[in-house]
Amino acid sequence: MSDATGTTTPERPTDLPAQSPPVSKAGTEAAAHRETPRSGLSFWKGDSGEGARRNLGLIAVLVVLVIIGIATRPDLYGDSNWVWNNFLTILKLASVVGVVTVGMTFVIIGGGIDLSVGAIVALSGVWATTLATQSFGAGGMIFTALVVGLGVGLVNGLLISYGKLVPFIATLAMLVAARGLAAEISQKQTQVSNNSTINGIASTNVLGIPLLVYILAAVVIAGWVLLNRTTFGRRTVAVGGNPEAARLAGINVKRHTVMLYALSGVCCGIAAIMLTSQATSAQAAMANLYELDAIAAAIIGGTLLSGGRGTIVGSLLGVIIFSTITNLFAINGLTTEAQNMVKGGIIVAAVLVQQVQFRSVTGFLKRNKATTA
Repeated sequence: MSDATGTTTPERPTDLPAQSPPVSKAGTEAAAHRETPRSGLSFWKGDSGEGARRNLGLIAVLVVLVIIGIATRPDLYGDSNWVWNNFLTILKLASVVGVVTVGMTFVIIGGGIDLSVGAIVALSGVWATTLATQSFGAGGMIFTALVVGLGVGLVNGLLISYGKLVPFIATLAMLVAARGLAAEISQKQTQVSNNSTINGIASTNVLGIPLLVYILAAVVIAGWVLLNRTTFGRRTVAVGGNPEAARLAGINVKRHTVMLYALSGVCCGIAAIMLTSQATSAQAAMANLYELDAIAAAIIGGTLLSGGRGTIVGSLLGVIIFSTITNLFAINGLTTEAQNMVKGGIIVAAVLVQQVQFRSVTGFLKRNKATTA
């Protein structure tokens, strides 16, 4: 366009959007106040509150089991002394498997599985109760059990990380090998523990609570701190969630996997001393099917079988639930076979729930991605 003087002026574009009116500071603060949800409500509804919701659900299951016990045996639950002693019995029953479950939880969160934990407990216990080892006293027995557990765990980790073996196959082979080595060392005989200090662990009470329960609490607290408050725990979740992404982020996935199985082996060594103290002996057949109990407790507690998610507190509650079921069946005179069927049904139900939740989360992410695009 030209004006009267002959100068050319650019044309104004006609497709520019109209400017919005200025927004006052008070209006901005009011809008932010309306759009920001309450922190507590968002916590319970969001992913961050999933662990708390699951733990509350597990506590509700425990309450239901107690109600069933009261309904079936009101004569026993009417005695307050019996109730307290029975509660301590359940915790004592859960102590050994609980320690093994802590190590198993780390392995599963890291994307693996360990079928050899029961055999590692047996091998550690048998090796710690040989006459040669017992001659070094309680310290020598404890040191031997921990070193044997650590060594077998390292072998598992090396076979899986650097030998490229599937965790299921590697630990299944170790299950057979460790049981065979334990039988060879013990000559298929029961080895009696003659050390009064080791034998006294199971019978010692501190402030009315068994020492085994304190050991379980110490392992659980250490496991919780390691998983939730350290770099090791964050790397464990990353490796289990996406190993390739963890590798690209600078995490040595192979070395970390070895450390996870070594940690599981150390937990088995601790459990071996606890179980040896309870039985005052050790044999190659001890800790039978502990691997299934530990895996089941971890799954019930919310640990994802595919890795990348899990809680130590949830796994502990899973162990206590199974111990409560065992106790409930015992006081009602029911068979072990019926108890195993109930456990199997609980495991299947827990896995199905995990699959439904995983699919719903995956579908939500896909829909959110499509909407963003």
